[in-house]
Amino acid sequence: MNMIARVSLAILWVFTGITSEFFAKDIGFEILSSAGISGQLASVLISLGSLADVLVGLWVLFGVKLGLCYLVQMVLIVGYSILLSFIAPDFWLHPFGPITKNIPILVFIYYLYQEQRIKTNDA
Repeated sequence: MNMIARVSLAILWVFTGITSEFFAKDIGFEILSSAGISGQLASVLISLGSLADVLVGLWVLFGVKLGLCYLVQMVLIVGYSILLSFIAPDFWLHPFGPITKNIPILVFIYYLYQEQRIKTNDA
């Protein structure tokens, strides 16, 4: 079951990273523009965020140091959510839930983190 959960998280992270970089960069520019960030800096930030998402997706897929991987995922999601809350607070009320979806995802990752800790302590 944990492998299915990890694959599902990997797909989410990798898909988000690829989409943000190659298919929806304009949305990233729009969001950053509302925070006064534009031009080359915005492009670099979008690319770095996209790369981070893809790397986290591959990390969880390959299963190396999973406890740390789950912690990093939770920190990234909370960080992204806080930043987006300041930059575009209206996203909390967006009908597709770009921020509110993070709550169950965090719970899911926290569950996997606890499972990994139990597994590591039993070994």
